[in-house]
Amino acid sequence: MPTYTAITTLSDEARAQALGEALEALEPEPTGVGVFEMEDGSGLWEVGAYFTEPPDGVALSLLAAAQGARDFTVSELPETDWVAKVRRDLAPVEAGRFFVYGSHDADRVPEGRVALLIEAAMAFGTGHHGTTLGCLRALDRLAEAGEVKHSVIDVGCGTAVLAMAAAHLWPGEILASDIDSVAVEVARANAAANGLSDRIRCVEAAGFEAGEIAAAAPFDLVFANILKAPLLDLAAPMARATAPSGHAILSGLLNAQAAEVIARYDEAGFDLAHHEEIGDWSTLTLRRRA
Repeated sequence: MPTYTAITTLSDEARAQALGEALEALEPEPTGVGVFEMEDGSGLWEVGAYFTEPPDGVALSLLAAAQGARDFTVSELPETDWVAKVRRDLAPVEAGRFFVYGSHDADRVPEGRVALLIEAAMAFGTGHHGTTLGCLRALDRLAEAGEVKHSVIDVGCGTAVLAMAAAHLWPGEILASDIDSVAVEVARANAAANGLSDRIRCVEAAGFEAGEIAAAAPFDLVFANILKAPLLDLAAPMARATAPSGHAILSGLLNAQAAEVIARYDEAGFDLAHHEEIGDWSTLTLRRRA
């Protein structure tokens, strides 16, 4: 079955959200609608929809004009077995002591490495992206330095690969939270596949205010591999939820965005311990001032 996409951009978040809501009422009905802030530092918002039938071009033009957006670009995607493609394209990833792999590469796990299984069908947050790779490297550096973390949370956990990595290093229960219910289910499935269901508690929540998260604070280590805007918003709440001398590992940032995030977290009470750039992406390791 063919899939059609319709994508446009505009500079105002409220208008982007309104356009996304309007798309949901189109006929033929889209199978999915997404509204995302673009990660290129442009300040633009991307609004897109997927269809199994060719969308109504006139209706799309009217919706775009109503919100001051560019005309939608409509494309037909080729039929692809995406799971098979991921298996072909995603080689295992090595990050310090960690080895992230799919079940199709189970025979390639080196002896003595911390193996983290992520199924190909659940391939967001596999370690291939510079942000996840940077977080795994940062975690490896903390362990190499002799740090022991008793209370850990992975905010915006995706596949929960970071939570699982921490669970292999230190005892105790680890929280993995995400605002997306599908991501939470993926996190639970990956924890089970790695024999960590009893160590990782996955919850659907935003930030640090949810009851389960607030009750578990303060944390010795916080992962937040998300985007610049939510990271800036979370600076003060994260400071309150992080134990004195505890660490935060932040990513999802373009290199050009790192200075603003570092400054915001300095105001909130964190010192920069390490800054790594991998391609266009930055990972920050911060330490909460005592």
